Amino acid sequence: MSAAASKHDVPAPTATLHWQEDGADCSALWRSERGAAPPARVVVADDTMNADSAYRLACGGTALLWRGDFQNARQLLQAMARRADQTSTRKDKKAAKAAAEPVPVAQAFHLHRQAQAQRARTLGMLLLPFEADYGIPLRRAPDVKQACAEAWGAPESGGVPSVASLRELLGLISAHEWRKKGVEVAALGGAPDNRIHPHYGVFSPLRGEYVALVAGAAAAARTAGRASKLAFDVGTGSGVLAAVLARRGVERVVATDQDPRALACARENIKRLGHARQVEVVAADLFPPGRADIVVCNPPWLPARAAAPIEQAVYDPDSRMLLGFLNGLAEHLTPGGEGWLVLSDFAEHLGLRSRAELLAAIAAAGLVVVERIDTRPQHPKAADASDPLHAARAAEVTSLWRLAAA
Repeated sequence: MSAAASKHDVPAPTATLHWQEDGADCSALWRSERGAAPPARVVVADDTMNADSAYRLACGGTALLWRGDFQNARQLLQAMARRADQTSTRKDKKAAKAAAEPVPVAQAFHLHRQAQAQRARTLGMLLLPFEADYGIPLRRAPDVKQACAEAWGAPESGGVPSVASLRELLGLISAHEWRKKGVEVAALGGAPDNRIHPHYGVFSPLRGEYVALVAGAAAAARTAGRASKLAFDVGTGSGVLAAVLARRGVERVVATDQDPRALACARENIKRLGHARQVEVVAADLFPPGRADIVVCNPPWLPARAAAPIEQAVYDPDSRMLLGFLNGLAEHLTPGGEGWLVLSDFAEHLGLRSRAELLAAIAAAGLVVVERIDTRPQHPKAADASDPLHAARAAEVTSLWRLAAA
């Protein structure tokens, strides 16, 4: 779906931000993709505001509605980020010095997430005004209407002004650039276009190891004479795995998702890649009706609660999607069919889920493991020793579990 997608693809914001300016009561629609409530305290700020004052106000829960130069606001946000990082580093050193023993990895993970959330709250206090058509009424402001429309939906005729954080806007701009440029996927090679164009809020296939696992398994199945007439791609996201299955000879693929953004993204990518007749994208919570020869699922890898709606592609509270896939798999497989579960063991290294728990869930669902195919991640964080979770990332393995009904 194009950037001018229907506004009904994105939940409409309902909250309102209130503040006083020039002695008058003012209000505007409040936008927050991370689900933050409108700040209760707002001051109007401009180019006279220095970084120390801005950071102190933000830490205290006071938001700054910017009326100065746009580029100066970006510089101010960068300065606030440096102060937030310095504060976090001092706290980490103090905690490490006071600790009698090393912090358990699970606790380190939760502390890391808390710090990230606090940083996001603080930096999210620098706010920008948006006109009804998503224009920004500030000096040297860029044209961000397209980026905003892609994330927020097309502006309504006769709409109202709104306010959102500068940090959120920068995320929208970054997502817009990725959508334009696309992500090259080696497993889609050999075609005029081997790129996936992720939409805002849809998981991007930057980590290609999980895509390569599915491509390799599909190629091996075809070579072994187990070519599939029908496959399901459960939780398709960008549509990348559905496209890979189609490229590897699966006659028909049904790709499901329940997120409107993901459905629009997958349909657009499938059409661009020339598989619209071969791949059907449907709205469903996990499985479509019927049975398939192959059922693929790449659920969120971490069984924890998402701190914001935008994180739902990474976090799977109580392993809901993972367990839903396992428990429903047998009844959606044809005789001799297989389920391919693509899952990282990162959660195991963080102490969030054990291998024994995963194997027990597989057995309880009436499934057996036919084979497990492993690969090591190649993403930069795996080699970043300064990352608080470096030990877990360095040990991480991503696997494709071939499952069959017992």
